[in-house]
Amino acid sequence: MLRITELRLPIDHPPHALPAAAAARLGIAIGDIAAHTVFRRSVDARRTGAPSFIYTVDVTLADANGEAALLAALAGERTVSLTPDTRYRFVGQAPASGLPEAARPLIVGFGPCGIFAALILAQMGFRPIVLERGKEVRERTRDTWGLWRQSTLNPESNVQFGEGGAGTFSDGKLYSQIRDPKHHGRKVLTEFVKAGAPEEILYLAKPHIGTFRLVSMVEAMRREIIELGGEIRFQQRVDSLLFDEPPATASDQPDMRRLRGVRLAGGEEILSRHVVLALGHSARDTFTHLHELGVAMEAKPFSVGFRIEHPQSLIDRARYGRHAGDTRLGAADYKLVHHASNGRTVYSFCMCPGGTVVAATSEEGCVVTNGMSQYSRAERNANSGIVVNVSPEDFGGTPDDPLAGIAFQRRLEAHAFVLGGSTYAAPAQRVGDFLAGRASTTLGGVVPSYKPGVHPTDLSSALPDWAISALREAIPAFERQIKGFSLPDAVLTGVETRTSSPLRLPRGDDLQSINVRGLYPAGEGAGYAGGILSAAVDGIQVAEALALDLLASGITHD
Repeated sequence: MLRITELRLPIDHPPHALPAAAAARLGIAIGDIAAHTVFRRSVDARRTGAPSFIYTVDVTLADANGEAALLAALAGERTVSLTPDTRYRFVGQAPASGLPEAARPLIVGFGPCGIFAALILAQMGFRPIVLERGKEVRERTRDTWGLWRQSTLNPESNVQFGEGGAGTFSDGKLYSQIRDPKHHGRKVLTEFVKAGAPEEILYLAKPHIGTFRLVSMVEAMRREIIELGGEIRFQQRVDSLLFDEPPATASDQPDMRRLRGVRLAGGEEILSRHVVLALGHSARDTFTHLHELGVAMEAKPFSVGFRIEHPQSLIDRARYGRHAGDTRLGAADYKLVHHASNGRTVYSFCMCPGGTVVAATSEEGCVVTNGMSQYSRAERNANSGIVVNVSPEDFGGTPDDPLAGIAFQRRLEAHAFVLGGSTYAAPAQRVGDFLAGRASTTLGGVVPSYKPGVHPTDLSSALPDWAISALREAIPAFERQIKGFSLPDAVLTGVETRTSSPLRLPRGDDLQSINVRGLYPAGEGAGYAGGILSAAVDGIQVAEALALDLLASGITHD
């Protein structure tokens, strides 16, 4: 099979145009193509005039023996190559005789990383036990609506905590810029389709699912894990790790401790030599416990800012011109970056076409924003985080205080709560007022979507001065790329603080903690992912590393 990239066609092309374009690129007759499959389709709206589709197509020749000769003849054509083998292959299987109870791996957290770590281990026969501090996804959804509709926060069941993780209440974006030489991302997408996602996610360049579909998909994947012998326990918060005493360490690793299990908040101890820490980036109490236990961790950069809302129609016109509203294109998105004169980088984050801004706090007395879209992306406004980079030097993150980033986030979130009126309403400001340095007393034509509501105010104190300065410089600069971006009535809502984890749990080449043998820090909370797809891929990688270590140990734990 041959892969052809960069096939450009108008968005209104007839079906036969694609195989014809592929045949033309290969220099063969269309009849020489036995079959073709779209591997990727993206929209290119950069050129003036009509937007176009850019295809990557896999082609099967009628004469399969002619592939090598055709490739040799097209040796100088960089857009033609052999189609890579993206099939997933398990690294091993549990013994047919079964797994001792004490050998079952534990997975702490059931977001995208934990789900895929559990799924892969279950598919290999290792019967994982999942410990999730929050509730099942439908119960969690009701609790989340309690904050959005009634300003009632459940600290253990919200946008951040519960089955599906923070990604459940998002746009459901399934694309990433990670290196993926083993095509684990393809395994993720295939499993999502099996669980009920639309098949288009297998070929769209920027696939998304939306919250409602994610809920049923998460439930389907949970059922498969259980059917394969796995176990999932909800409302089970891990409060401590258990270690061998005295430490079982090698002579050349005097600081290495050996894990033997976990202790739950209710006091129950569960023994296991292999524990995946698939924490979300908001598991602040757990990070504190881990730090007190001496688990290696370090502060890392992240970003803070606001959510910005525009009419979706404005973004569509700016990106697609006269083709705005064409259902073949869908709601337009954008990706923006500005390097400010004070040395900061401002960029768009988690852009949600046709979506809403949502309350995403997990702690009382704090306001946190995030963005969400349904599959249809049919809401009135577009929203995106507009955020500024933060380094450990900004918040005092040191080897002695790797939790300083969490304290920095909390200060901003608590101040946003006060600016919003101390009711979980969010502080908001018209873009025109923000750029002019004056408080907003009313809002204009853009109706903010944040629930439980917004409070017009002055956001200049919501972030450090260097961040406010960089944002005031960036928004007019973004106007040059998206006409109308600095619309005076566009709305800024604060604050966006949980763009990524403020710390990292270092791990070695075997993906285990550098000072706790048997502990596998994974996913977004541990600092190794940034979104659904990358977190899921990391979950697969950690599951593979764990399985290989478990098999190498002979699966005999005392």
